[in-house]
Amino acid sequence: MTLDRSVMMFAGFMVLLSVVLTALVSPLFMWFTVFIGVNLIQSSITGFCPAASVFRKLGVKSGCAFK
Repeated sequence: MTLDRSVMMFAGFMVLLSVVLTALVSPLFMWFTVFIGVNLIQSSITGFCPAASVFRKLGVKSGCAFK
């Protein structure tokens, strides 16, 4: 799996997790969803993604989206 696909899978998992936490634990977990969305927008503009940096250090092979 490439870095791009790993990051997209991780982002999707985190969004789903935040929705479940919002529904089952507390509505304040909606801020977690907001944080994820802001991070996705930021990474699309700047090309920097913290999750991509972590996955790269774990040895996931590079794709073409993240530098």
